[in-house]
Amino acid sequence: MSRILTFVEYALVVFALGTMSIITFANVLSRYFLNSSISFTEEITVNLFVLLTFVGASIGVKRGAHLGFSLFFDSVQGLVRVLMTMIVSLLMILFFSAVAYYGFDMMLSQIERNRMTPALGWPQWMFTAMMPLGALLCIIRIIEATILSIKKGPVNREGDTTP
Repeated sequence: MSRILTFVEYALVVFALGTMSIITFANVLSRYFLNSSISFTEEITVNLFVLLTFVGASIGVKRGAHLGFSLFFDSVQGLVRVLMTMIVSLLMILFFSAVAYYGFDMMLSQIERNRMTPALGWPQWMFTAMMPLGALLCIIRIIEATILSIKKGPVNREGDTTP
């Protein structure tokens, strides 16, 4: 499951970043040579940036690349360390659950109202769905990272488990 999820995450990041780069570059060329902007590029770029942010956060959680102040965490061992890991993980899961819930609620509201994007005329919910999807990926990765952290035991600054 983790390999498939990793593949999906990287595929989404490559797709989002590649599409954003191509569209933005085409818009720059259009402005430079034709003195006119391609109207839909900003709409797609902004919405793909949302996807890129959430999927990037999910990858960051998997890699343990999120920012943190570890003075207290590094100074404790055993049960206290496990409890701190569980509390931080629970808080992160609660945050991303709220993002997923309200993102899904917003998406349903947009479906009910038949909201369309201004430039392309596409259903707005297609872009809003990226929020709950990204939040769900983050929740899955937080659970994986928490289980791995508890199983692995204490880790030193270089990432190696301590003897």
